[in-house]
Amino acid sequence: MPWAARRSHLGRRGLAIGIDIGGTKVAAGVVDAEGRVLAEARRSTPGADPRAVEQTIVELVDELSAEHRVASVGIGAAGWMDLDGGTVLFSPHLAWRNEPLRASLQKLLRRPVLLTNDADAAAWAEWRFGAGQGESRLVCVTLGTGIGGAMVMDGRVERGRYGVAGEFGHQIIFPGGHRCECGNRGCWEQYASGNALGREARQLVRTNSPEGRALLEKAGGTAENLTGAAVTALALEGDATSRELLADQGEWLGLGLANLAAALDPGMFVIGGGLCDAGELLAGPARESFAKNLTGRGFRPMAGIALAALGPRAGMIGAADLSRVSGRAHS
Repeated sequence: MPWAARRSHLGRRGLAIGIDIGGTKVAAGVVDAEGRVLAEARRSTPGADPRAVEQTIVELVDELSAEHRVASVGIGAAGWMDLDGGTVLFSPHLAWRNEPLRASLQKLLRRPVLLTNDADAAAWAEWRFGAGQGESRLVCVTLGTGIGGAMVMDGRVERGRYGVAGEFGHQIIFPGGHRCECGNRGCWEQYASGNALGREARQLVRTNSPEGRALLEKAGGTAENLTGAAVTALALEGDATSRELLADQGEWLGLGLANLAAALDPGMFVIGGGLCDAGELLAGPARESFAKNLTGRGFRPMAGIALAALGPRAGMIGAADLSRVSGRAHS
């Protein structure tokens, strides 16, 4: 069935619960077939103990299903899942190492459960209900502490041969550059993420330049207050130096997107994550840089670049919807 026809047949059965597991909170919501969130609940992430996390998931599902008839549960979490969607191979936030999570949760919840990467869930939500609707080859890039990513190609999440595709933030964009947590130097996320924006702001204030002194004053005199979110907020308030820093981030963002376009040739990039609160202050410079660095520019169609539409609920919505429509939600 062509992808457009497949899309029109998705998501017509019942309600599902989507659960987004982060390093500090577990958010859950009841989602209908149109992507609407009907009810929500959340808990603090209970440390790194896998059994405690499982119990938190059970509590959230029990709470939400008391008022709604729920057919399936989708769980999105940072980490690598096996291709079958049953085992968490590795999670950076939790002590999941080759954890057979789906089988355990299906026994506890007595419902079909789907397990997916959080970026894949968010990309699916944007394709189904958000900024990527109608696009047959969509690449999502998430700008937060680092850079995550996912692809929806011809109506399915593309996870690669081993299930770990989408680590876009670790393309090396500046050989010998800043050291990355992954162990390499010069990774994209060291130049175009929220962490990178904060680092650049803190470095600026330590130069004791007039711009740096003014920025430090706005940060309450403490350089460590200059996080990516704080710089973004100052930029939105009109601070010229913060806007300049954001424009620099946009240039790096556009360069990385041009590299991805050369490899993947998508029709659209959807950019999400906390850094996108900056809106066109980030997206405008990114589009200019993308056009300047795109291979074959002037002789090929150019992918669109759009800001994500669903905000922090995207992972929850996508996980719920995937559990409804995917054959990987086993009973």
